[in-house]
Amino acid sequence: MLRILHFADAHIDIAAHGRHDPQSGLPLRVLDFLKALDTIIDTAISERVDLVLFAGDAYKDRTPAPTFQREWGRRIMRLSSAGIPTLMLVGNHDLSPAVGRANALQEFDTLQVPHLRVIQRPSFLHPSDLEGLPLQVLALPWVSRSGLMASLQANNLDATQIYGELETRLSELVRQWLDHIDPSLPVILTAHASVQGAKYGAERSVMLGGDLVLSGSLVKDPRLDYVALGHIHKSQDVNSGAHPPVIYPGSIERVDFGEAADDKFFVIANINRGKTTIEWHQLEGRRFIDQTARITSEAMFQSLANILPSQEVLKDAIARLVVEYPRQWDPLLDEPALRRYAEGAFEFHLVRRPQLEARLRLPNDQTISSLTPLELLEKYLEVVNTNPDEIIVLEKLAEEIVTGSQPLIENP
Repeated sequence: MLRILHFADAHIDIAAHGRHDPQSGLPLRVLDFLKALDTIIDTAISERVDLVLFAGDAYKDRTPAPTFQREWGRRIMRLSSAGIPTLMLVGNHDLSPAVGRANALQEFDTLQVPHLRVIQRPSFLHPSDLEGLPLQVLALPWVSRSGLMASLQANNLDATQIYGELETRLSELVRQWLDHIDPSLPVILTAHASVQGAKYGAERSVMLGGDLVLSGSLVKDPRLDYVALGHIHKSQDVNSGAHPPVIYPGSIERVDFGEAADDKFFVIANINRGKTTIEWHQLEGRRFIDQTARITSEAMFQSLANILPSQEVLKDAIARLVVEYPRQWDPLLDEPALRRYAEGAFEFHLVRRPQLEARLRLPNDQTISSLTPLELLEKYLEVVNTNPDEIIVLEKLAEEIVTGSQPLIENP
């Protein structure tokens, strides 16, 4: 049995804003991501896993600040010092859209760091490539659209056609690899891509045409023993209850409020030929609290106080309160009092959404279709409480536009 630790989508510098730690000088939110990464590295070493597989996206883009490169390097080098073979796929955030540019993980490959291997092009790895591990790895890092266009010499294709061609070529490549595997050894497919049937956060299904999407039949091929994916931040098994497990571990820390309700994980897979079991390891992470209040009473603050969690629950959390209310009650919203209540939160975001209630009521013997555009405009302006003097000016301008009685811009 082989024990493989699989994680993805670290994005350690994606929240490099806000308060800084006075000792390290690092943003506190970056420290949240590094704490999760420390937990993953510590587990890999203490559990003495056979292989660490990082499925792409170390940073927010391919030009991380040297400070963040240092912090990532410190932790990854611990795996090298422990002698743990480590594969790192290049993700879309690690890769420059320009052909020939270095990727964000390039230095590990350039310096030939022991036990670390950066996968920047589709590769079929055998035991000799994996320090003798009895394992085969089919690796698909992110392939840029510009790179494919250059190889196809296809500047006239649109994005959907290009991704379609890319999906076809990669699928054919994987099937060719599968035809040449050693059937006595376990097989892992790892990719930084979307998969048909996977879910983004907020239960948004993967849509074809705007992304590299691998087919469900490809990743669920029974000749595979484990599929290690990155790119989608929501933890999931796309082939739940069946073989092979098709796993997105998800991002290692909540990136934004779209992930507020998502738990965060990394995975240890116990892999045998024809049978794999999964251990989900939950990461603590910083809590996100996201609530929406629709106010229908003038006792606004009291309503909001009842909606917000207790101050103990808010403590050290990143919280957002979206408040929808009639516009005329805007002066009643006591924002300073809300901020005092939430002062123990790590961050508190108040989003004000005043609503303009405009309902046009017509007499029973009159319908919308019976009114001219100018009559409809007049009624609308009245409903939204437009200044009477402005109504006269707007109606005159509208009449000129509709009838074409005067040019909109006079000749000098």
